[in-house]
Amino acid sequence: MLVAAIIFVYCRTVPVNATTVALTLLLAILGLATKWGLTESIVASIAAMLGFNYFFLPPVGTFTIADPQNWVALLAFLVTAITGSQLSVRARRRAAEAIARRQEVERLYALGQAMLLSGSLRSTARDAVNSIIRTFEIPAAVFYSKVDDEFFRSDAQALVISDEQLRGIADREEPLIDRQRQIAIVPIRLGGQVTGSLGFIGGELSTAALHALAYLVAIGIERARSLEQASKIEVARQSETLKSALLDALAHDLKTPLTSIKGAVTHLLAKPHAREEQELLTIANEETDRLHQLVVEVLEMSRIEAAKLHPDRAPHGIGDIVAASLKVQEESLKGRDIELQIPKSLPHADVDFEFIQQMLKQLLDNAVNYSPAGSPLTLSAGVVSEKIVLSVMDRGKGIAEEEQSRVFDKFYRGRSSGDNVRGTGLGLSIAKGIVEAHGGKIWVTSEPGKGSVFSVALPIYKGQAVR
Repeated sequence: MLVAAIIFVYCRTVPVNATTVALTLLLAILGLATKWGLTESIVASIAAMLGFNYFFLPPVGTFTIADPQNWVALLAFLVTAITGSQLSVRARRRAAEAIARRQEVERLYALGQAMLLSGSLRSTARDAVNSIIRTFEIPAAVFYSKVDDEFFRSDAQALVISDEQLRGIADREEPLIDRQRQIAIVPIRLGGQVTGSLGFIGGELSTAALHALAYLVAIGIERARSLEQASKIEVARQSETLKSALLDALAHDLKTPLTSIKGAVTHLLAKPHAREEQELLTIANEETDRLHQLVVEVLEMSRIEAAKLHPDRAPHGIGDIVAASLKVQEESLKGRDIELQIPKSLPHADVDFEFIQQMLKQLLDNAVNYSPAGSPLTLSAGVVSEKIVLSVMDRGKGIAEEEQSRVFDKFYRGRSSGDNVRGTGLGLSIAKGIVEAHGGKIWVTSEPGKGSVFSVALPIYKGQAVR
């Protein structure tokens, strides 16, 4: 109609030359191509060529072309019209694609914002599905979490995608895009690991948008999982802090009455009593010592957990520390052969004398408790990798390999100990805390049936040699 109108105007009302008519028709064809498409513009190009020939090229009123040059002009007009139409349609298509991509980016941004406002892991998964439907205006969607083996569907329409399909895509790690059935399933990856899959029903999302959606959901889910994990860690930390504070307060409250009880029992033991009374007082005295030791260990553990252990480090000889520890524990080590393998040329350690003596006491107590009565103990020391390594070896039952990583945990008691071993289960934890406060390391090597060796690595004093 537009071509016919132009030809009518130029034929009846506005007399112009053929060049003006041709340019006007070309402009009209380009406009048609931009608005309607390539097919319409080609039809219009052919119609314009025929009309141009019939009404404006001599002989006018016929489709005959007398001048051969007009054949060239007519062919050039047709080629130009069709080529221009193609270019116009291509430009129109690219503009539409750019608008669609811009809209997808805006929707992805909106989805990202919505997911950042989600709370728990489950609510984030549900919100992700609902936000995808709302933001991208698609009929239905479904999210599969491979970690939890859970499915989150928008509604019953999402059942078109089965559980097996979602699991299969997550396992194969390859997308499924069926444009004919309007179904798309893409794996959700984060950090090179597939954590699930995301299914879409309906919609005309590009492949790039589908993968971007999956990546956004992966980030949102991982963020929610990290927040939950951080929350659990914080709760555990606060619980440990509260427990340490309670133990510390309880231990302090127990020290005063224990001191009074110890003083009274010691005073009574100094006086003559009947045999039965003497035995009862002895038991009371021993149990008071045991309870006092428990209170001391709880207080020490509380200090370690509160990071209030500040060693007063100075150069000390390992031999001096060992000698002092053996003297203090002379009673508990009675009846045992103690073999010392400590070279006199050993350099001094940069440690707190009392703390390391207490640490060694814990290792010796552990060796006494977990080895047969009267069996020998070996204390050795040497320099390894610029550290002084002090070891305590017993001839006990040994520790199974799966238990060796747990023996330094608080309150842990070996499975083989049963109820025969007295103690709180804090000794090795305290030893570990003291060693680590010095920047050292503690470990155990053991073989069932052949005893255990507990070793500590302590820093060497780097200052001027001590004589």
